[in-house]
Amino acid sequence: MGAHGFAIGLCGLALAIAVPALAQQSRVVPGEDPVRGLVGRLDLERYKATIRGLGQFGDRQQGTERNRAAVDWIEAQLRSYGCATERIRYVYDSPGLPRDQEVAARTPARVIGSGEVVAGLGGARIRGITLPVAPNNNPAAQTDPRLRSLNEGPSTPGPREEVYCTKVGSTRPNEMYIVGAHMDGRGFGEAADDDGSGTALVMELARVFSSGDVATERSIRFALWNNEETGFQGAAAYVAQRGPLQGKEDPPGSGRYPEPRWLAMIQHDMLLWDHGMPRPDGTIAAEQRPEADVNIEFQSATKFADQAMGLAFFFRDANDRYATDYPAAVGNHMTNTDSSVFMNLIPAISLREKERGMQIGAGWNPHYHQASDRYASYSDKDFRLGLNAAQTTLAAIAQLTGATFRK
Repeated sequence: MGAHGFAIGLCGLALAIAVPALAQQSRVVPGEDPVRGLVGRLDLERYKATIRGLGQFGDRQQGTERNRAAVDWIEAQLRSYGCATERIRYVYDSPGLPRDQEVAARTPARVIGSGEVVAGLGGARIRGITLPVAPNNNPAAQTDPRLRSLNEGPSTPGPREEVYCTKVGSTRPNEMYIVGAHMDGRGFGEAADDDGSGTALVMELARVFSSGDVATERSIRFALWNNEETGFQGAAAYVAQRGPLQGKEDPPGSGRYPEPRWLAMIQHDMLLWDHGMPRPDGTIAAEQRPEADVNIEFQSATKFADQAMGLAFFFRDANDRYATDYPAAVGNHMTNTDSSVFMNLIPAISLREKERGMQIGAGWNPHYHQASDRYASYSDKDFRLGLNAAQTTLAAIAQLTGATFRK
């Protein structure tokens, strides 16, 4: 069945889901708050260490040896947490010609492209100073000899792989939330923000939920997509390969569901930098701005816009209750990331550092697709913004899946 068929088939199922109602089904022992206990297991230094670990593979550009090594490393880390892993395998043979990423949202199984943010896409209107920056495609722009050497090696067409792992629900294993980020990057740096910050978040959530004393009623899939930067091919391959298997018990009568029915998809893409717009002279503030927040975005022009909006506000409420430093804001212009592949199939949202189609596209992040997207370019205030995004998603998913501590 093609992607269009999935959209039709899932429509009736997803329309019946009321996100706040799902949260009310969580089982909380009187006098205890398991959500706060789980959020407390997130740690700034561990989050930073995971981003740094990803940086050992440079920018992890798709089609390179460093990308393949990073996939292996991510899988080893997930397994060490006790999260059972699997891989998606597909072939990417595009020469990488520029193509608007939104093609992927319309035809998720057949897309190619450069993965560039289109400023103002989705109806956003850019205000203030804009300094759009072209992606760095020159390896020599990297001034660090170690990184320049690490990022040597061409991106070649051919087979691709990506890894995911699953927390199986105890009472409703046939229903699942997908929590994702893309592990590939570009720019010949370390892809620390784009998207080491999101990849590390997903890996940290996998660690917390995979603890032996944690149970969830519903299943959670932690997916680290590949080929996001070329047009979501990794996420599209997942939809094409795993979508037809949804909700099918295998073997029959076993109570096992290799692909539980998708309830929603939550993407994480660039979470560290919210320093405000460029100044008139083109410089950027050195510190995180006082108004920094976690942006939670849905796309209003989709089949599941109402449900996605409800999900986004539910996440904002989770941020209000459980995030320690930065608030959250909801926007309706989700674009240019892997959740676009899912947004006409199920409710889908994206967490990020600022409005992607407006502020990032207008040059508000000087490290976006640059050689400077390195761990050393960010401060603890920046990393803490990413940690607050992790707290937000963990708290919301814990409620939606009925997470508790085992007695």
